[in-house]
Amino acid sequence: MNRLLRRLAPRTLRGRLSLVALTTAALLMTALTVVFNTVVDRHLRHLADDELRSRSAAVATTVDAGGPRVRVVESVNDRFLDANVWIYAGTHLLEKPPSASTGGTLTRAADRLAARGHGLCTTVEADSPHLVRLCSRPVPGHRSTATIVTALDLAPYRNSANTLLLGSLILDAVMLMCTYALTRLAVGRALRPVRTMTDQATQWSAVGSDQRFGAEAHPAELARLGGSLDALLDRIRTVLRHEQQLTGELSHELRTPLTRIIIELDWWRARPRSAAETSATHEVIAEAAQSMRTICDTLLNDARENAQNASTAPGATAVVPVLSRLVDNLGTPQRVKAVVEVTDPELAAGVAPALLERIVSPLLTNAVRYARSRVTLSPRQGPGGVRIYVTDDGPGVPAAFVDELFQPGRRADADDGHDGAGLGLPLARRLARAVGGEVSHDPGYTSGARFLADLPAG
Repeated sequence: MNRLLRRLAPRTLRGRLSLVALTTAALLMTALTVVFNTVVDRHLRHLADDELRSRSAAVATTVDAGGPRVRVVESVNDRFLDANVWIYAGTHLLEKPPSASTGGTLTRAADRLAARGHGLCTTVEADSPHLVRLCSRPVPGHRSTATIVTALDLAPYRNSANTLLLGSLILDAVMLMCTYALTRLAVGRALRPVRTMTDQATQWSAVGSDQRFGAEAHPAELARLGGSLDALLDRIRTVLRHEQQLTGELSHELRTPLTRIIIELDWWRARPRSAAETSATHEVIAEAAQSMRTICDTLLNDARENAQNASTAPGATAVVPVLSRLVDNLGTPQRVKAVVEVTDPELAAGVAPALLERIVSPLLTNAVRYARSRVTLSPRQGPGGVRIYVTDDGPGVPAAFVDELFQPGRRADADDGHDGAGLGLPLARRLARAVGGEVSHDPGYTSGARFLADLPAG
């Protein structure tokens, strides 16, 4: 049953709202129709009772109950007054309508009203398929009491009531159709901005547009919907930007090892090679393939972290606790000691904690890798924001390698025994620039290497 109801239920919000409005209107109109026809029925019955009382009052003028016995006085309109009239002296029937039989249904009902002796009314179903209304009227006298019972066929009143009922049902049907049509029209017009916003959001999300709905000139409900869609579009734009950036970085970083592979293969095919030359070619290709694999793993891991940590929106992050946590979780060798120099414990950066960690972590890892005994993290209030100094007492950056320091995939000495694909420093700079900051190398520092991470203030 529930499954059938779900199948019959409208699929669209417009249809469901129209059905709810139609059901509500139908219930309301049914209640109003019942009340209206009940009131009409009672009103028509009162009209019939008034007609009977008027008729019995006219007949009472022809009844003389002042003597020793009840006497009916003949009058000019006697035939009209005798129609549907029973006259009793006590419970003794004096006159009855010519068309009524002594043991008929109406006569028996009139006998019961006369026996009760009060002004009462009752409805009787006659032999014909009509309802008849009877009312009694006592006429008191000095020695005896007469009772007049008049009858009225309710067929005209019932016809009027049925006509009103039919008319009200037709009016209800028309009103329900108008209600359904107007509700669909009104709901359709009300939902038109929602459809427009949906189409615009679909179009803008496909191209990463900068257009947004905003909250101005919209009702409160549409303003909230617009705000939600704007936030969704911002997230979609961020995802598209990260995807484009990842694609660009992959194509850029893979170009060099792929070129090496192609060159080696072309060189090897140029003429017959010896076994030693072929083995050397294989080693170069294997090294380039391993480099490509390392580059892909590094960039994909970074993209995966960006997707899982969506809190890259600017915020206010206390710098010292984040740096202390990085040092505690770093796992430095026993020969190297990493410390955080604190001059301002309240220093705050305008980035999320996760993003601050991803910016500083490659700098700290690189410093620990080449340090002899000490690595220092020194957060300071910098020009227009926060500057974090990452200093080590290692050999420093070779002068010939300074220009290639932040190029992805470049390493000063690939045979220094340290792992890495040369992507940490470029990644730190890219993340810093994404929030309006910068990562740079201090060439004036000669007692090792010093890197600067400039971030917006919190």
